[in-house]
Amino acid sequence: MFTERQIDRHQLPYVLRVFNRFTDQEIGFLGNASEHGVMVISQLPIMVGPDFELQLRVPLAGGGHQFINLTASCLWSREDQTPGYYDAGFMLLQAPREYDEFVRSLREFFSFRPLNESA
Repeated sequence: MFTERQIDRHQLPYVLRVFNRFTDQEIGFLGNASEHGVMVISQLPIMVGPDFELQLRVPLAGGGHQFINLTASCLWSREDQTPGYYDAGFMLLQAPREYDEFVRSLREFFSFRPLNESA
């Protein structure tokens, strides 16, 4: 029987928006995140191959946003199960320490713990 649950990916559609950090144009929504990459769900297909300068805007409890800038390469892009949407997988090339903390906090938030385990 499993006593611990390990989650490699976190499903986050329509919650966190992803932007081009230089043009400020929205690219799509964060579909999932890991230490090594992200999946973006968009309304347009994303070109495979080039590097992208992405920005996550994470809402803060007191208002405002934390900006997390990422450099990532698009490895794949395909039509989503939902008509009119596309999924794209990015490998991170450069990410700040804040991104690692973001992924760790997502893992903690979406993980299941035994009731007797303290946080």
